[in-house]
This record gives sequence, structure tokens and C-alpha cells, in this order.
Amino acid sequence: MAGSLEGRPLFFCGIGGSGMLPLAQIAHGLGHPVAGSDRSRDQGRTPEKFAWLESHGFQLFPQDGSGVTSPEQILVASAAIEDSVPEVARAKELGCERLSRAELLSALFNDAGFSIAVGGTSGKSTVTGMIAWILHEGGYDPTVMNGAVMKNFVSPDNPFASARIGRRELFVSEVDESDGSIALYRPTIGVLLNVSLDHKSIEELRVLFGNFVASAGTAAINLDSPEAGWLAGRARDRVTFALRNSMADITVDPDSIDQSDFGIRAAVIDNRKREVFPLILPMPGLHNLSNALAAIAAASAAGIGVGHAAYALRSFAGLARRYDVIGASPSGITVIDDFGHNPEKCAATLRTLKASHGRVIAFFQPHGYGPLRQMGTELAETFARELGPEDITIMCDPVYFGGTVDRSVGSERIAALIKVSGGKAEHIPAREDCAERIVALARPGDRIVVMGARDDTLTEFARSILARLG
Repeated sequence: MAGSLEGRPLFFCGIGGSGMLPLAQIAHGLGHPVAGSDRSRDQGRTPEKFAWLESHGFQLFPQDGSGVTSPEQILVASAAIEDSVPEVARAKELGCERLSRAELLSALFNDAGFSIAVGGTSGKSTVTGMIAWILHEGGYDPTVMNGAVMKNFVSPDNPFASARIGRRELFVSEVDESDGSIALYRPTIGVLLNVSLDHKSIEELRVLFGNFVASAGTAAINLDSPEAGWLAGRARDRVTFALRNSMADITVDPDSIDQSDFGIRAAVIDNRKREVFPLILPMPGLHNLSNALAAIAAASAAGIGVGHAAYALRSFAGLARRYDVIGASPSGITVIDDFGHNPEKCAATLRTLKASHGRVIAFFQPHGYGPLRQMGTELAETFARELGPEDITIMCDPVYFGGTVDRSVGSERIAALIKVSGGKAEHIPAREDCAERIVALARPGDRIVVMGARDDTLTEFARSILARLG
């Protein structure tokens, strides 16, 4: 497919989205004329992002169909975009080819000579960023597609560094199972982090991730995840990693693990060569230690020494909205911004918070009504289980930007389930009212975490809470 794309003009519907923006950057960097539209731009949200796009050669139009003008253009639109959207209707009239985000990304990815795909229910963006940094530090100049801003690659020229444009032949990307599109990728190295409930049933996930492992030249597999370990037999060639399984190729000495609020240290063991290397990771949490082992395993599969990979991660700056400390108030209340939105991601963040002292006020904005129905019970169990009796969860209504989705099951059900399971929770429909409640509740030593996905304004919301705290 990539051959037929060579130099073709692309029109992105929803170009400002967290998945579309980096892909538009990469396509533009690979020589495609890129235009787009976005409902957020029309509504006046995040104007600085759209101003940056226009100043960097991306042509932007209102979402009224006026940007789709030629049958040569390829319309890039999410599969969920309805036919009633003006761009879609206009593209149909003109006979334009239409690709989903994943179809375009996989075409560019599969066209690379050497590719690394990162799959799993949680941790993908962090591990993708870690692999990218290891390759960059090694002088390999990778092209990278990520779902989050990689702080190491942020510059005045690229504040939205969820993509990095490097060599066309070396491509690193996170790949998504939620829409089944993981099946489109043919990676040189496929990383499988974990397999747990998110958007699909566990049976569907076993098929998708099993085929992913089988399609990779070499698979890097997490033996701490029983489901991932069970799929290891499908790999043609593999490198295994684990925190808790001493039989893995790459693991750690459990007695060497030293955690703080700001990072984690451990001795990494390469069981294949009986070698030990120090890892000093400037981000907290055991889940991030596991993420680091995944990145080191992928780098090892690519021929980079375990010691070199571990050393590069000393300067890994992390990702925006991944346990991102916004700041602390004069009275010592810390505000953290986090992408947690499914049970596993939320649990990892909450465990990191509970590893140190202080009450937790967890604000959670569900990323849609559909996901809330799919995993609401597990989310409620997660918040009830991971938080203590002094902690509290505050929930607003789910993200909703319009459309025909069934909105009959909302956040009030989750808050009620948290309380039934013994936790403390409040449902306050409007997000602004949640902020007032959080500020009223907060006291010195508290950690306030803002959690949710699919909404660029959550970081600004976290900053606004910090500002109100003085």
C-alpha cells in the first residue's frame, strides 16, 4: 500500500487529536502535502496547537468539507467518524480514497526496513518513548509514532513531540488492539507488555495479541503477565523480560530495587550472558521499572547491549500525562496529571501514589460512555481496592463531543459501585464543579491526581487546580 501513497496529498479529519497529530507530522515529514480540519479548532479549543500546525506548513480548514477538493486527496479519518461529517460526504462525492489512521500508519510502518511495534493493554506510550530515546542516544535517528508527548524530544520548534521525524528506514510505533488494527502491522520486533481487559474481551485479545507475536521477526514478551507469557509459544524468536520471574532473559535482582517519589533504581540481570548492569530510572513506580525492562529487551533484540540501553534510560525524561507532576502548592499539595483510563493503568498510578505517604484525591474523567459500560465494574473495583479509607475519588461525567452514542450509563454508577466496595467516591457532573470540590477538600500533604484520556484540556484543568491552591 505504501507505494501507492508516495507523495499523495492527505486530508486529516480531526487533525488535532492525540492519534492523528503525530501521524500528520510523520506523513508531512515523509513528503506528503498535509491538510486537515478539527471540531476543536472550530470550537476555539487549544488554539495554540492549531496556530503551530499552520505555521509549520499544515493547511487547516473549517470542518465543513471545504478542504476536500480533489479526487487525488486521501481522506484520513477514524472508523468511528460518521458519513454525515461534511469531509466524509465530500470525499465520497469526489471518489477520494479513505484510510483509517491505523491503515495509513501501518502502511508507513511496514514500508520501513527495520520496525519496532509496542503492543499491550497498558504502558505502550512510555515503552515506545523509552525505546525511541535508547535508539536516539545510540545515534540511530529513529522515526517515532507515539500517543503521548515525549519530553526528551520537545523543543521550541516541536512542542507537540508525540512524533519524531528521523530515518524513514527505522520506525518505532505503539500499536493499538482496541480497534483490532494491531493485525495490520508486520514488525521486525514486536513488544508485548501485558494482556488485560480494556476495550475487548480477553478471548478477542488472546487472538489479536497471539497473531501479533506470531507476525514479529522477534517478540519481546513480559513473563510477569500470565496471558502474555501464555502467548510466548507463538513467537518465531523471542526475548523475555520480567520483574518477578527469575527465568526471564532480562530481569532484576529483587533485593536491589530502591524506590523514591522521584525514581527507581535496580540491578538489571541479563541471564543469557550472566551480566549485571545498574539502572537508574528518573520516574517512580514498579510499573515503570517493568516498562524499562521491556524497552531494554526490545533494544537487545535490535542488537543494542543491555548495559548501553540501561545507561540511556538515566536521562529519559518521561511523557506528558504519564504520572506528570504539574507542581506543588506553597502548603505542600502536589498536583499530578495522568493518562490513566482503564483498570490496569489506573491501578499502576494509584499504587505509585500509595507507595509514599499522604492522602490521595483522585479525580477521574471517563474517556467515553462506551468504555464506561465495557469496564465500569473493573474500574470501580480498582479505585476501591487501591485507595485507602482516607482517600477519595471524584468523578465528573464522561467525555462527550457529540454523536449518537448511548449515554444511559454514566459516572454516577461507577461512584456508587466504589462506595458499595468500601471506597469513598463522589459524582459531580460538571468538571468545573469538581475543581471547586477538590480545592475545598485539599489539605497540606495531599496528592491530587487528574486522570482521564481523549481530552487535551485535562492538563490545563490540572494546572488550574494548582493555581487555585495558591
